[in-house]
Amino acid sequence: MHTMTDRILLNNRTAIPCLGFGTYKITDAKEAYQSVYDALSIGYRHIDTAAFYENEASVGAAIRDFMADHQVAREEIFVTSKVWKTEFGRERTKKAFAKSMELLGLDYLDLYLVHWPSSFAFDDDWENTNRDTWRGMIDNYRSGRVKAIGVSNFLPHHLHALMDMEVIPAVDQIEVNPGFLQEETLLFCKENKIVVEAWSPLGRGLSLKHPLLESLAQKYRRSVAQIILRWELQHDIIPLPKSVNPSRMKENAQIFDFSLSDADMAAIDALAPYGNSGHSPDQV
Repeated sequence: MHTMTDRILLNNRTAIPCLGFGTYKITDAKEAYQSVYDALSIGYRHIDTAAFYENEASVGAAIRDFMADHQVAREEIFVTSKVWKTEFGRERTKKAFAKSMELLGLDYLDLYLVHWPSSFAFDDDWENTNRDTWRGMIDNYRSGRVKAIGVSNFLPHHLHALMDMEVIPAVDQIEVNPGFLQEETLLFCKENKIVVEAWSPLGRGLSLKHPLLESLAQKYRRSVAQIILRWELQHDIIPLPKSVNPSRMKENAQIFDFSLSDADMAAIDALAPYGNSGHSPDQV
């Protein structure tokens, strides 16, 4: 990968940019609009939102206005949204997709994800719930209004239930950051040709103060954030950093003109869990 717009082929041959821009917790309408417009202006071509983020209307408006203002084709911008866990089931998933499309104001979506798995902590029939939800996702895919479908926060035992269905997930978006690499899920996804995206790629900011990462930042003359995002990129993971600060957005994208050594990659891999990493209470 040489630039932020370089694309990775998903298992259905859809091409996804190797770096994305996340919008979680940007709930103020004006701020959500401006941050997405700024990200696109800086060069991001991969925007990630979700019904749960309550900003789809602002995100969609920013994308549409940017395309009109700069004569950018829709095909150049990769847009993701997600169905929330209150909408499990085939029909509800289809209705949720229709609502997201209406809010976004786009003709099609590039990627649509199941935001959370149903799990045995809350549902005795969780495997069938996930399968029924996935049938709704396949219906959305067959409609031609979304180019690829996938999941988020699914662990291998959640994914197993979907692997014999007619379409398997193209993406699993999970939490990945130093101290929380989730190797078991990464390996399962790699074996099954499922691309992994990283939410909270900077560990909710806590990773930025880690001594090892600070020392590597000095060694490579980079910011700690750039070291972490580069580490994820070299693991073939698509990071989705979020910021409302244009200079930070720009910095987060400047990770394509250097690489980490194998030894430094291994040192980051070996970090023990710390801080707030890996707290996903219903991910069981």
